[in-house]
Amino acid sequence: MKKVELIFVPAPAMGHLASTVEFAKRLICRDHRIRVIILSMKWFPSASLNAYIDSLTALQPDGIQLIELPQVALPSLDPKKSLESFLDVFVQCYIPPVRNAVRDIVSMRCSLGETRVAGLVLDLFCSPMIDIATGFGLPSYLYFPTNAATFGLISEFECSDPEHLIPGFVNPVPTCVLPSAVFCKDGGYTTYVKVAERFKDAKGIIINTFEELEPYALNCFSNGQNPPVYPVGPVINLNGLSYSDSDDRVMKWLDDQPQSSVVFLCFGSMGSFKAPQVKETALGLEQSGFRFLWSLCVQPPQNDASKMLPEGFLERVQGRGMICRFISHCGWNSILESLWFGVPIVTWPLYAEQQFNAFKMVKELGLAVEMRLNYRKDSDEVVMADEIEKAVGMVIDGGSEVRKKVEDMGEMARKSVMEGGTSFNSIGKLIEDIIGNN
Repeated sequence: MKKVELIFVPAPAMGHLASTVEFAKRLICRDHRIRVIILSMKWFPSASLNAYIDSLTALQPDGIQLIELPQVALPSLDPKKSLESFLDVFVQCYIPPVRNAVRDIVSMRCSLGETRVAGLVLDLFCSPMIDIATGFGLPSYLYFPTNAATFGLISEFECSDPEHLIPGFVNPVPTCVLPSAVFCKDGGYTTYVKVAERFKDAKGIIINTFEELEPYALNCFSNGQNPPVYPVGPVINLNGLSYSDSDDRVMKWLDDQPQSSVVFLCFGSMGSFKAPQVKETALGLEQSGFRFLWSLCVQPPQNDASKMLPEGFLERVQGRGMICRFISHCGWNSILESLWFGVPIVTWPLYAEQQFNAFKMVKELGLAVEMRLNYRKDSDEVVMADEIEKAVGMVIDGGSEVRKKVEDMGEMARKSVMEGGTSFNSIGKLIEDIIGNN
């Protein structure tokens, strides 16, 4: 049978791109008729993102072709005021290059006759590019690297009550855990509204979640008012992303520790702290007495993290604690990775939709230990050592109810992607729809 090709357009952020690539791999593994072209847009210089793209180019995963689009002039907007608004204008700037790339791909496939382009798979923030697909008579699918609850939030972004009844949530969601974009006067809110307005134009919504984790939310969206929703998760990279020379040293140290005895602190590549918070975190870890691995990033202009630690800290924790610096996903990707391996988390959200995720994991699902739900990176608030010490003790407790629930959910996550599992079946339905378009 003739092969079909999908054109993916991910947002140019590590968590979005890596999740998109893993989903593409899963589609190809499931049905060998499918081929994928990924159109890569370029924005801020990022050593980690560049290294990841270079690795894709070098490895050339079977059935995947990466095309790096030409650089466009970046918007003059300040991304620190509203990253969402900046991303909206950035995507608009990339519409002509993406349209040209899609035209060339469609034209080439038509002339060769061996493969047919079956549609576009767009990141949720690339929803304005649905018009490109429509112009070539192709269907569009929107890919959410985040969860079904976030889809519900963005879908109903015009709610203004203090306590929000958001589709997909049993409980009212307090204002303090909503994404910062909700309160942004520099275009963040408007961007989400514009994104949501295009959902109805998609042929399907693909979400990185699974039915056992978000049954209530997914059921809310199966009402005929939305395009078909395909839960395909957990979509995670089980091989990890490794760019640091210290990885071997870290893994050797971890292998020498007792099972489930180490607390891992990692706040993503954008998760950094000022000196007062670094000191309190160090003291909390020291006072807890537990083993720890801390991926520590500091905010400019400070470059030397060791100068921000309490005097003598490294000597006092030698042997039971290690500080490292390497790239890790944040937000929903990290949550799915933790659930997959049955490892409970302590909530300490910093940016994007992480406060929203923290509320869901603690209050809605009971799958995380609460330390903070509404902490924000740009605030001057400092989480004190005693609070950190208490949270570490709770998450390490092997007999805790949360740990047992997370372990059970991890087993369900792994079963969901196996043959006959809920996500396995959902991907099958998606492929039937894609192939049916041909």
